[in-house]
Amino acid sequence: MFEAENLRDWIGLPVVDLAGDKIGQLESVYFDTSSDSPSFATVQAGLVGKKLLFVPLDGAVVAPKHVKVQFDKKLVKDAPSIETDGELEASQEADVFAHYGLPYALGAGGERRLGRR
Repeated sequence: MFEAENLRDWIGLPVVDLAGDKIGQLESVYFDTSSDSPSFATVQAGLVGKKLLFVPLDGAVVAPKHVKVQFDKKLVKDAPSIETDGELEASQEADVFAHYGLPYALGAGGERRLGRR
């Protein structure tokens, strides 16, 4: 995992997959509310009817000109999404994790797992 100290500097960077294929631009980062660590990013994709796609940040690499994620472009393009001015609903969180085969559980007090910053 990478350090999140300069998080604001990453907004707007291209997001690429392992092969270097551009997926879109980094729009925002969602933190795990229990660990306060970056967990998912939203990537603005599409030329017409833009949407925000969710991609896990586990194993992501931040370079001077892009953020490289550990997931194939096609998998990310098929991920759950929200409108560019939308919010992730609590009921959608489990679907985001499931799409990538990641375990999902609510916080100890039943709180949401993801918080946007």
